Amino acid sequence: LNSAAPAHGRKAVIYTTCIVNYNKPETGTAARAVLAKNGVETQVVYPACCGMPHLERGDIARVAAQAHQVADALMPWIDKGYDVITLTASCGLMLKFEWPLILPEEEKIKTLSDATYDINEYLVDIAKKEGLADGLAPIDGGVTVHLACHARAQNMGAKAAELLRLIPDSKVAVIERCSGHGGTFGIMKATRGAAVKVRKPVLKQAQQAANASLCSDCPLACKHIVEGLADADGATAPTRSPHPIEIFAQAYGL
Repeated sequence: LNSAAPAHGRKAVIYTTCIVNYNKPETGTAARAVLAKNGVETQVVYPACCGMPHLERGDIARVAAQAHQVADALMPWIDKGYDVITLTASCGLMLKFEWPLILPEEEKIKTLSDATYDINEYLVDIAKKEGLADGLAPIDGGVTVHLACHARAQNMGAKAAELLRLIPDSKVAVIERCSGHGGTFGIMKATRGAAVKVRKPVLKQAQQAANASLCSDCPLACKHIVEGLADADGATAPTRSPHPIEIFAQAYGL
């Protein structure tokens, strides 16, 4: 933990989300490394899924049950002065907005919503209030960042783009439209064709940007875009599909 960082003294509990906990642990590792570099003490909590897959199927009762389970695990940390950070845009949207709509009378749900930040949002907040730790270096070849629908729905602004623009002397291109993936929409036979069609303008923008790195605050959207680039004539697909926090960790040399 960097005790000399301007933001030293902040404390945050990271809700790792299903996708990071089971499929992309490197996103969580990068987040903890960047936060430690900036003096933020972190703890990791993953009591259960946020319930987004159940919401997509209309199972509101199951979503409410998940909300209670996760909130009960996170509330003790909030009571001890910790902020809550989410690492996946869809999960952040659930904690901030969907749960309070489903359980409007639950005070713990409102308290959790108010204490929750997206990881990009949290670091931009540090940059604006205390200032970031020194040590960021340019990213060779530039970065294209896709702003996922679930991130834009949080009404927090283009935080992934804001974060990456803090990296010195680095080209950042922004794609602000739906990738077409939409949870299971992009992989089910009945809707796959529509998902591929919706993706086409995004692929065009990514090709025009011609940056070496491509990232998104939605890991499934990013994978969907990378797959499309790999199949497109004359396009060069990135070798990996990181979260913006992984690009930021790279800029720190972490």
